[in-house]
Amino acid sequence: MLERMKIIADLHIHSRYSRACSKAITIENLEKYARLKGVGLLGCGDFTHPEWIKEIRSKLTEGDDGVLRTSSGFPFLWQTEISLMYKQGGKGRRVHHVILAPDGESASQFTDELSKIGRLDYDGRPIFGFSSVELMDMLLSISEKFMVIPAHVWTPYFGALGSKSGFDSIEECFLDKSKHIYAIETGMSSDPAMNWRLSSLDKYALVSFSDMHSFWPWRMGREATVFDVELSYDNIRGAIRTREGLLGTVEVKPDYGRYHFDGHAKCGVVFSPEETVKHHGICPVCGKALTVGVLYRVEELADRAEGFRPDGARDFSTLLPLSEIIKGVFGVSQLASKRVWSEYYTIMKGFSSEFEVLMDATRDQLLGVTSEKMVDAIMRGRNNEIYVKPGYDGEYGVPVFDDKVGDVEDGKKKDVDVVNDEPKKMQKGLDDFCS
Repeated sequence: MLERMKIIADLHIHSRYSRACSKAITIENLEKYARLKGVGLLGCGDFTHPEWIKEIRSKLTEGDDGVLRTSSGFPFLWQTEISLMYKQGGKGRRVHHVILAPDGESASQFTDELSKIGRLDYDGRPIFGFSSVELMDMLLSISEKFMVIPAHVWTPYFGALGSKSGFDSIEECFLDKSKHIYAIETGMSSDPAMNWRLSSLDKYALVSFSDMHSFWPWRMGREATVFDVELSYDNIRGAIRTREGLLGTVEVKPDYGRYHFDGHAKCGVVFSPEETVKHHGICPVCGKALTVGVLYRVEELADRAEGFRPDGARDFSTLLPLSEIIKGVFGVSQLASKRVWSEYYTIMKGFSSEFEVLMDATRDQLLGVTSEKMVDAIMRGRNNEIYVKPGYDGEYGVPVFDDKVGDVEDGKKKDVDVVNDEPKKMQKGLDDFCS
């Protein structure tokens, strides 16, 4: 029997076959960076894509427990994401859903059903024109053990509760099939405390995952869910359904998310909800409607005051990725810079994972591997004391250190993500760390 354990899980990821994803995403790199981060369970991502499924089946072995494992034993669950665009209630809807499958056979049957409707080879996150209700019907006809989790549920354009094309409730989205929805994904621009303000969400477990498009430590596991169960698909599903064995989540500060505030990125306009109301939702630069973000949308639907906590609500930790902290302390412009990466591995050499650094390492332990200024910043991050200039309209929020923002000019982020090719210095550092 497997030992009962705490599992930090990131069950919403993508392969290199999804749009705008790193070409260096492989099973090997996913395992390496998960171990580096401290993530103990991953979704396999994009199992409907014909090329990625070949890699999954050639490099992972499925057990009777519904868990896929690498040759060294690192575990994955069957997982994909689907984009649905359709009309319901006289309005165009665009929603994303995370799908967890109980086993490879069920995943294959679902893929076969989708292939009868449209193409699957053009994107790891395929787009279809049927409704969320029809999706649920399709999955339940294959196995009642499938799980659908509305993804980044508050995101304006593709969240089930989003301001642009979502619904006002999960029940409105799934109608009579909502009884088969057991959890929602908070997304980067909201945290559990924001979701607690809606009594209609009390019936759903709150989970958080990264939705990573590249596997760097500032992406993988930036949000995660912590379980205390013996690892199997049924036990993970059971923990989500009943919340027994679901300990809580790891979140980034919601301001760090790309849609926390309202605004227009092209116009350089960023507003709090109060400012949006003052401007009647109109951009003062171009005169068009603003992209209404998550904070505004939560306030719009909330029926509870800020600070309310439902009975039985799970705890959560708020953290920024270690690389963001290093970048901010050094005042450099790129997360992928040599200076950030060198310091990252200098710190990591003393610990088993990034989560150990961010959550558990003592001040004295950290002072043994890095500067007092860096330790102070790590501790501030652990205590959620780092101010983040809020993200808006697709722009990430910007952590502020020493009242300086090194990567912002005129309200525009200059940071560049390296997603197409893995810098050799990063891979060498990882190989040194793992050796």
